[in-house]
Amino acid sequence: MITGFSVALIIISALLLLLVLMHKGKGGGLSDMFGGGMQSSVGGSSVAERNLDRITVVVGLAWFAVIVVLGLLMKFEN
Repeated sequence: MITGFSVALIIISALLLLLVLMHKGKGGGLSDMFGGGMQSSVGGSSVAERNLDRITVVVGLAWFAVIVVLGLLMKFEN
């Protein structure tokens, strides 16, 4: 069971990393260094960006839940 949650944690971590990297830079950070600050956002965020935000939050919550469950399993392993 611990092995299954460990594998799930690795997969969810990789997915979360990819989702965070897909976000558009808001400027003022490292994204400016790679040309992200050259673009101007005219009309707020699009539907795709809002959906990406929602998916990222859900995957982040799943990541947190897997960590909590894995910690509890390891604590009460006896």
